[in-house]
Amino acid sequence: MKAKDLKLTGYRRENGRFGVRNYVAIIPVDDLSNAAAEGVASLVRGTLALPHPYGRLQFGEDLDLTFRTLAGAGRNPNVAAAIVIGIEPNWTDRIVKSIAETGKRVVGFSIERAGDLKTIEAAARVAKEFVQYASELRREPFTVKDLWMSSKCGESDTTSGLAANPTCGRVFERLDAAGATLIFGETTEVTGGEDIIMSHCINKKVAADFKRCFDDYQRLIKSQGVDLLGSQPTEGNIRGGLTTIEEKAMGNIQKMGRCRIQSVLPPAVEPKGPGLHFMDSSSAAAEMVTLCAAAGSVVHFFPTGQGNIIGNPLIPVIKLCANPLTVKTMSEHIDVDLTGILRVEMTLDQAADATMQMLERTINGRLTAAEALRHNEFVLTKLYRSA
Repeated sequence: MKAKDLKLTGYRRENGRFGVRNYVAIIPVDDLSNAAAEGVASLVRGTLALPHPYGRLQFGEDLDLTFRTLAGAGRNPNVAAAIVIGIEPNWTDRIVKSIAETGKRVVGFSIERAGDLKTIEAAARVAKEFVQYASELRREPFTVKDLWMSSKCGESDTTSGLAANPTCGRVFERLDAAGATLIFGETTEVTGGEDIIMSHCINKKVAADFKRCFDDYQRLIKSQGVDLLGSQPTEGNIRGGLTTIEEKAMGNIQKMGRCRIQSVLPPAVEPKGPGLHFMDSSSAAAEMVTLCAAAGSVVHFFPTGQGNIIGNPLIPVIKLCANPLTVKTMSEHIDVDLTGILRVEMTLDQAADATMQMLERTINGRLTAAEALRHNEFVLTKLYRSA
């Protein structure tokens, strides 16, 4: 199956991007505003609250990342309109202005000098109008050149590197050739394969950018005087046969196929052009998917071996699995069964065909397993402790 044969439909946004879902997001700026955001969502059908535990007394790069992630959530093309609620007006306005750059409808509210009840009432009235506006939008055809998507693996095992991750890589090769914009990352999880990543970079500058962020992570780990065994690889990885981070890295890298890396992105930063981009990011599943959504990805591939059940409220997460035991015991979490590769009943290209068909169905409206099971993990990445 060729990427150009995909028949895709989505919601054209004001800036020309296409979303594959059509949410009205209620975004709390800080943990204190979660109750108000959830209050609006409980009153107005069709809204999506994004509660989180951070935002107060953060500073510097850590605070900038929180702002980028929250604003990126509102900027994501799967969001038709957004309401931002914060305890104070200045931080609220900062996120509102960033979302407004896309041209979409966005309004901000601050709780100080109003209280929760008045804020919820005012925000709910706007949310009702936004939902009615969004409900009249209709899907339009779009091409692969307008597709932005991402990938991250989790609870990996030997079947991940043998089948699920290479399948993702083969699909990425096809999408890349057709002009899609693609994101992958997990900086610590390429340890031992960093030379391979650098060899895929389009030029020396991009390779140097990658090496810089990779070395920063390594220095951070060493500065803490810790052994990552148990965290990297995880206990699940080890149970699945991946006993070293180098073994894990060799499987992880398969997700990019033979694509060339066009740039290295800071976390939650939107790519500047088509092709494959490496995001400097955590390897924690919910954090990485949230960062990809903030960077503009509208759909996500998630290969798993042992059975990671992660989802995301903003972007559909498509689970790929080639482990027969996981597919049998956790079938409700798997979207694409790739066990045929291990039984030598399915070639890599046939697996890629099946995965692309599921991608097409998901983009056109099919709920993923994670969506159907209400896996809405929205998790911010925190760089260091608050003031």
